[in-house]
This record gives sequence, C-alpha cells and structure tokens, in this order.
Amino acid sequence: MSERDILLTMFDLGRQVTAVLDINELLEKTPELIRRLIPFDAFAVYLFDERRNDLSIAYSVGYPDTARIRIRLSEGIVGRVVESQQALVVGDVSSDPHYIEVVPGMASTLAVPLIYKKKAVGALNILSRTRDQYSDQDAAILRQFAAAVAVALVNARMFERERADAAAFEMLAEIGKEVAAVLDLDQLLSNIAQLTRRVVDYRTFGILLYDDVRQELEMKVAVQYGEKKVLPKVKLGEGLVGYAALHREAVLVPDVSKDPRYIKAVEDVRSELAVPMLLKDRCIGVFDLESPELDAFTKRDVEILTLLASQAAVAIENARLYEAVSHSEARMEKELHFAKRVQAALLPLQLPKKIKGVDVAASFASARELGGDFYDFIVPDSNTLIVALGDVSGKGVPAALYSVFAGELVRGRTFRRRFMPDQSTPSHVLGSINTILHERQLEEYYCTLCYAVFDLKRRTVTLANSGVPYPVRAAGDAVAQIESPGVPLGSFYGTTYDEITLPIGKDDVFVFCSDGVSEAMNSKGEEFTSEGVIKVVEQSRILPAREIVTNIVQAVEDHRAGFAPNDDTTVVAVRIG
Repeated sequence: MSERDILLTMFDLGRQVTAVLDINELLEKTPELIRRLIPFDAFAVYLFDERRNDLSIAYSVGYPDTARIRIRLSEGIVGRVVESQQALVVGDVSSDPHYIEVVPGMASTLAVPLIYKKKAVGALNILSRTRDQYSDQDAAILRQFAAAVAVALVNARMFERERADAAAFEMLAEIGKEVAAVLDLDQLLSNIAQLTRRVVDYRTFGILLYDDVRQELEMKVAVQYGEKKVLPKVKLGEGLVGYAALHREAVLVPDVSKDPRYIKAVEDVRSELAVPMLLKDRCIGVFDLESPELDAFTKRDVEILTLLASQAAVAIENARLYEAVSHSEARMEKELHFAKRVQAALLPLQLPKKIKGVDVAASFASARELGGDFYDFIVPDSNTLIVALGDVSGKGVPAALYSVFAGELVRGRTFRRRFMPDQSTPSHVLGSINTILHERQLEEYYCTLCYAVFDLKRRTVTLANSGVPYPVRAAGDAVAQIESPGVPLGSFYGTTYDEITLPIGKDDVFVFCSDGVSEAMNSKGEEFTSEGVIKVVEQSRILPAREIVTNIVQAVEDHRAGFAPNDDTTVVAVRIG
C-alpha cells in the first residue's frame, strides 16, 4: 500500500471511529478497521481504571474466553506502554521478560497507548503468530489510528454518562412521585430503601432519622442483602453518619480503615457513603450506604443520592405532618399548632451568606392554623437568586400539605439547573410543575406561582407567572406592576407559560404578594387593592427590604381595622444593591 493510500485509509478510519457514540459498537468496530491496515491473529483493547490503578481487557478478538486479566502499570508489555505513553514493537515475545502470555502461540506483538489530552486512557495491543511481523512504520500507523480511537472512546463515555444521568434524573422524578404518594412513615421508609436501589447499587443501606431532643440519630430502616438489621443509635457528630448530620454535607469514604471517624457496626465494610436528608437548612436524617469493596461509591452517586435525599426529606416531613394532624380530635388543636410551627420552619428566614449585593425580606401569615401560601429564596450559585411565591387554593391542612409538596417541586426543579440548564428556565419550571400537579388529579386544588430568576452578574431578572398578583417593580422614577398573566398550575395538562426579562439596576425594588394582600377586606367589604400595594412601595422604596415588607403588612392591618383576614397574606421584597 502506497503512502498516499495509507493516508487516505487513515483519514477514512479516523472519520469512522469518531462518528460512533455507542462504546460497545466502537469497541467492536475498532479491530475491523485496524485489519484494513495491519494484519493480526489476536487483538485487544485495554482500558485504564483510575480508581483501581490498573488495566483490564474491554474487548478482544482471538483471545481465550477465560482471559479475564488485570494488569498493573509497568507490568507486561501493555502496562509499560501505558506508563511510558510510548509504542512498543516486540519481534520475538519469547525473548522479552516482560511479556505476559494470555493468548497461546503468539510470536510477536505491537502495543500503542490510547492518549487523550496527554493522559493515557488505555492501549491497543495486536499479536501475530509470525516473528518480526510488525515494523516501526506499523507502530506509527497504529499510533495515529489510536489517537482517533482515544478521542472516540472519551466521547462515547461522555455520551454514555450523559445518557445515564438523564435516565437517573428521570428515575428520580418517578421515585419522587412514588414516595410523595405515601403518608405512612414506616411504609414510606421501607419504600425509599427499595427504590434507592434503582439509582445506586448497595450492599448495606440504612435510613437514620434525627431526634433533635436527644440529639441522636436512630436507625429506622437497615437492609443487608434484603434482611433487616438492628443497629445502635448514633449521637450527633459521632461516626460518619453523625458527622454528615452535624455538618449537613455528604461524606464519601473510599477506605473506612483510614478514617478515624468510622464506627464499625457491620462486618467486612470497606467503603461508606453518608448523605444527609436536608429540609431547607435543617437535617432530618441520613442515608447510609456501605460496601465490602474499596472505593465502591462515586461522586456521581453523591449527586444522585443528594437529590433523592431531598425528595425523601420532604416525603418524610409530609408523612410526619400527616401523622401529626391525623391523631384524635382531642389533640387536634395542639397538633395543628405544631404543624404551623413546622410550616413556618420550612420557610427561609434569610439568604445564604455567599450572595452579595441584594437585600431580601418576607412575611407570611396564615388565615387559619395552617395556610396554603409559600415562598422561597434559592441561591444555586453566588451570582443567582431565585425568588418563588406561591398560593395554593383553599386553606387548612389540605392546602398546607399541597403547598409543602409544591414548594419542594420548586426546589427540586431549581437544583436541576447545573445538570439540565435548558430545562430550568422560569417557563420550563412552571410547565414541569403544572404537569406533576395535574397528574395528582386533585381537581379541587390548584396552585398559582411566580418564579423569578435574578441574574446578579448580567443584571437581569426573568420571571414567569401562573396567576399570582402581578409583582410590583420600582425602577428609576417609575413604580408599576409587571404584567405577567398565566394559568394556575395543575388546572390543565400541557399549559405553557411566557417569560419576561427586565434589566435590574442599583436600588431597584421588586415586591411579590399573594392575593391575600390586595384582596384583604375591611368590615365594609372594601379591598386593599393592588393600587394600595403600589402606593406603599412608592412611599417606602428607599428603605431596606425588611421595612418595605413591614410597611405593607402594617398598611393591610390598618385597612382591615380589626376585621378578620379572609386569606393567607405573604409579602416578599427584593432590593438590588
């Protein structure tokens, strides 16, 4: 084959391998393409495992079915090739002390590294029954082809990982639906243990719930090979699970024997992952996964389980809330008061310290013991603030349960931004929540929601609305409502929502209110009106956010003049610095 034919063939082969995104198809195709350039009697693709620091055969041709070897770096010809990142031609393998015989009867071999961005990810190895079968030119040709294979392998792995992530998030959504439908706490915990295996494989799995009175974690569910285990209670801060609960962060330990925090409770545990179940900034428990293998859990497992733990925390709190309000009528008043405290505890009090240049305040007051209004401040990164204000139709316990569920849907869809940014715009968030609420088939309930994304770097705000009274904006000399109509969430399947993007400047003020503010009535049946809200904002716009909220609440109270509230009232103010 002439040099020109070789170059044309190399170009064609490189184009073919880089067009394949399925890793199994790519591995099968590789030896077929190599044979067009270089003859061989046996072939193997070795891939490097960073976690185990060794090489294994990912695909082979002409190898025995029993060839299941793992090679350390510097071992054998392939290990030396990967370690040195240099091709190696051996004309007589019997004379090479490093050669490891895997395929009987081979006389010569050629191995080249698979290099991506100056890092070896594996190797190609071809063997022949004929001595001195391969030349330096063959090595140069195979090495050039290996460069295209390395890029294709990395691309295929990335595609496979993205596809797996998409499937995992889809599975998380399904799991979220299933756990949200269970209100019996014991059944819920058992279901969570079983459903977790859909997204992360484990040998031992436990759910510990935190008792804030005793300041200890109690194992509620412990599964090992399908059998329940009884384990001791853990004090806050003790062991890996106690540390995860105290610091409200996941703990990933690849080798527990090297971590002084580890407390041995199950035999032969080598690695452990503890993930706190957080509700706002409060830890209500911990997921604990253990494995007899070293480094069994990955950072991806941490991300997946953190999202699942968030869903579980809401479901557990819902189950607890339901349990609390389902006791005897004699204890109902006391339990409703407790539920009101729980509901208030779920609402944020202040922004995280990491966000600068914005002042936020809020006020929530329910018309009864429990209300259907909710709000949230979410900071997915240091330059973004998300403000959500929602209002569930109805009042009392059903509306409160519905609002807790709706509020967590807001958080769940928001925290997907880093994985699915194109599905996390305000309009997409409202559309996704609308679909989920409509599937619940609670026709007598619906939710209005305003979802606003403040981009403090680009100095813009983008919002979508599904029926909340129009927000009030004070910018420059103007104070007016941002007209953004929308259909309440859960009313109709497939509803889409519009977005509005506006610039934000220094000292701009944005005020969000539920309809309990503008529709607050006095004894004469007169409403406070949106114009009343605008008037207070005009008079208070130079004040801090807390004083703006206080002035609106006081103006509503003055308007009522002692008349009982007819709806929940929620006010959120945002001042841009």
